[in-house]
Amino acid sequence: MRMQLIKENQIDLSIPPVRLGEKEENAGPLFFTPPLIMVLYFTGTLNIGLTLEHKVEVLHYINNHQNEDGGWGFHIEGHSTMLGTTLNYISMRILGVGPDDKAVAAGRKWILDHGGATYSPSWGKCYLSVFGLYEWSGCNPLPPEFWLFPSFLPMHPDKMWCYSRTVYMPMSYLYGTRFQAPITDLVLQLREEMHTEPYHEIDWAKARILCAKEDYYYPHSLIQDVFWGALYHFGEPILKRWPASKIRETAVKKAIEIIHWEDENSRYMTPGCVHKAFHMMAVWAENPDSNSDAFKHHLARIPDYLWLAEDGMKVQSFGSQLWDTSFCIQAILESGMVEEYGTTLKKGHDFVKLSQCQENPSGDYRSRQIWEFDPEDGTPEEREEVRKVQENFTKNRFRYKPNGDLLMRMQLIKENQIDLSIPPVRLGENEEVTCEVVTTAVRKSVRLNRAIQAKDGHWPVENAGPLFFTPPLIMVLYFTGTLNFALTPEHIVLELLRYITNHQNEDGGWGFHIDGYSTMLGTTVSYISMHILGVGPDDKALAAGRKWILDRGGATYSPSWGKCYISVFGLYEWSGCNPLPPEFWLFPSFFPMHLVF
Repeated sequence: MRMQLIKENQIDLSIPPVRLGEKEENAGPLFFTPPLIMVLYFTGTLNIGLTLEHKVEVLHYINNHQNEDGGWGFHIEGHSTMLGTTLNYISMRILGVGPDDKAVAAGRKWILDHGGATYSPSWGKCYLSVFGLYEWSGCNPLPPEFWLFPSFLPMHPDKMWCYSRTVYMPMSYLYGTRFQAPITDLVLQLREEMHTEPYHEIDWAKARILCAKEDYYYPHSLIQDVFWGALYHFGEPILKRWPASKIRETAVKKAIEIIHWEDENSRYMTPGCVHKAFHMMAVWAENPDSNSDAFKHHLARIPDYLWLAEDGMKVQSFGSQLWDTSFCIQAILESGMVEEYGTTLKKGHDFVKLSQCQENPSGDYRSRQIWEFDPEDGTPEEREEVRKVQENFTKNRFRYKPNGDLLMRMQLIKENQIDLSIPPVRLGENEEVTCEVVTTAVRKSVRLNRAIQAKDGHWPVENAGPLFFTPPLIMVLYFTGTLNFALTPEHIVLELLRYITNHQNEDGGWGFHIDGYSTMLGTTVSYISMHILGVGPDDKALAAGRKWILDRGGATYSPSWGKCYISVFGLYEWSGCNPLPPEFWLFPSFFPMHLVF
């Protein structure tokens, strides 16, 4: 993406950096892409929604993110899970990969070694039931009758978090109608490949409560199990029989009515990529006709979700383009270079203006902007450069994580053609910060922003890296005894330690973020994390970090957040912290010092 945008904007980005460090981006969950492939397959529109080139790149992505044990994770940095492995295994088979393929065989072995597809978690069971690889009688109930409740009730779906509500909506429709896709030869083959016993002999009532330990993030409470059991054994049998079945019929009609409303008001984008596939399933279940207006509208918006990066093509979630554009505009305004970058600001302003919702639903409003990589753009030499980036990622995928913005920057910088040849700003220790130095640094950053601005005025997202995000997670996993449960050796040895070590400063400390000078907060929590992850006190990096801490007074010189973290961990006492009285939460909300303000 970067390559394409930078080329379009024709901005020269040859300004040497003030400081460069390796940045890592968070790419994506591995359950976004497979449901779209599955719904395109059973609706007979796979070749309409995806070209041959799309399929090659999707397979490239799936192969790149298969773990060494043969499975796929919940996300690209995660340990293998039954949800990730079953969905990606099905996708590879749909896309034409045979059962004897090495990657497919390794995935199948992982599934069978962990109990088979019946050990999928709730979402997995739902996807598999729709596809014909599981039975709805093996799922916990997803009653659509909730949509008929009066909105003033505390358990009405209106009270749920929006993404929980809007995912549950199509799920409940599919469950209420017991929709199952046509059983094809491939589905029959997958039934044999993915289960440990013959499909017709599976005890679905027993399978309902099965879940692989790798997917079991939090144990069910007794109340939850009793609730599910009551709905399953008593509620569902009643709702299947007349006259209660009339309630079910009314409920599914209400659910599909809301689904259509959501589709129309989002212009068939839906709230996100998970909803997109579920909505397509629900629309097809209501009217299995690929020529229906609703389904054709859905097909037309599929390219909006496809994203090509160096690790392959995947389905991306919703974007934050308006948010990012607003911050970029503010940064340029604060730089004092408004006259110099007036064109950039105008494009950004136009994008913000176009993104405004000027009508209430139902209505035609602009809700998001997307960027799609053009594989045919550029010269053969430029396309070869892209290919080398992709190959490099494949060869190093267990050492390097993908940078979701790398291709975007490469392409945008070439297209925007903005001069970035401003000399680097390098300040020595105790060197005076002059107006000229600051102006040069600001001009360099503003030009970079211009170089990676898209044609319609927005800026695609880029994330940096605060260094106090990761250590608290490592610390809590350690003292709760769940470190080895939540993090695999690949996480610990190959990634977390590599990340911490890569961002240690030359003076031995760690900063507040990856580009920052060393701080007591960053250094203490990073030091603790390395120790937890098995690095001994004589390690060179750890010794340098310890020296930095002791040379500056020790851990007692931590700031307030640091004191809080190390008090929890037992390296400091709460009596040495400023008070954080929970009594504030009891104050009436109209008080000016209430926390709601």
